[in-house]
Amino acid sequence: MAISSLERVFTVLDRKEPDKMPLFLLVTMHGALDMGMSIPEYFSKAENVVEGQSRMLKRYGHDCLYSFLYAPIEIEAWGGEVIFYNDGPPNSGRPFMDPRDIRSMEPPDVHSSPSLLKVLKVQRMLRECHGEETPIIGVAMSPFSLPVMQMGFDKYLDILLNDTETFWELMSINERFCIDWANAQMEAGAHAMIYFDPVSSVTIIPPELYVSTGKVVAQRTLKEIKGPTATHFASGRCLRILDDVIDTGTSLAGVSGMEGLPDLLQKNAGRMTLFGGLNGVTMRRWTPKQTALEVKRTIQGAANGGGFILSDNHGEIPWQVPTDVLHNIAKAVNKYGHYPIAE
Repeated sequence: MAISSLERVFTVLDRKEPDKMPLFLLVTMHGALDMGMSIPEYFSKAENVVEGQSRMLKRYGHDCLYSFLYAPIEIEAWGGEVIFYNDGPPNSGRPFMDPRDIRSMEPPDVHSSPSLLKVLKVQRMLRECHGEETPIIGVAMSPFSLPVMQMGFDKYLDILLNDTETFWELMSINERFCIDWANAQMEAGAHAMIYFDPVSSVTIIPPELYVSTGKVVAQRTLKEIKGPTATHFASGRCLRILDDVIDTGTSLAGVSGMEGLPDLLQKNAGRMTLFGGLNGVTMRRWTPKQTALEVKRTIQGAANGGGFILSDNHGEIPWQVPTDVLHNIAKAVNKYGHYPIAE
């Protein structure tokens, strides 16, 4: 018997088998394409994003509404610059934070920031439009990864490696902001939060450094967020730190396509829900046959016992991925993703 997307996802969070494997198409910009808008115009109004997300849900029939607009929207709240493009996601501009000023800094007020208020409006409107049928996914950048946009990689790594006191002062400020921002989204209508933390991935820092820094930050922050959290490393590798990620208390982990899914599933051993499996970069060139094979292979490899959500491995499907590919992914899930999964 068919169930709602919300029921389907929460069944998987309990590591049980639902009616079929949930599909998260984490599209942020394809709504603009569907509505004939430029990316800057699309993100200029909450109403555009709500319409775009609603269209994507109707078109593909996947299992979430993604209230994430773009990563540097938090940087706008801090007074930083955002650069818009016509063929890709907005990016942060010139770093604005001087490490010497950290001791005197206060985090921005979430409810006084026009950019963040826009996201909260999106979440309220999505909740009103779609009720309790489809999970609404919010996003907060981790306090540990946000400094890359605040001050640039070079200055941040210098503090991380050489100035312990300043590092932890910055983490304290960013943790307060992250917790306030995440909880404001939960109150506005989000059902769960993605905690984007790419700097914690083994792709960027050694596991032992994560254990003494990013893991500690995540443990302190996640316990204060009033709802389920999904830690995402934005394609970064996490196999070697998976036990530590589980220790942070997160409910889900977004896994990289650069690591073998069987290894990740074996290491996880059903302790939390994993999501990912599809390479968003190569996806843009997939033929219908290849799409079906990729989806079928991932489902058959990860579906047993529940505890897995099919998604791209980065947390944002590129603008260049054709709508036909997205349609074929959804079609393949409907064909191969029903439980019990056929061999």
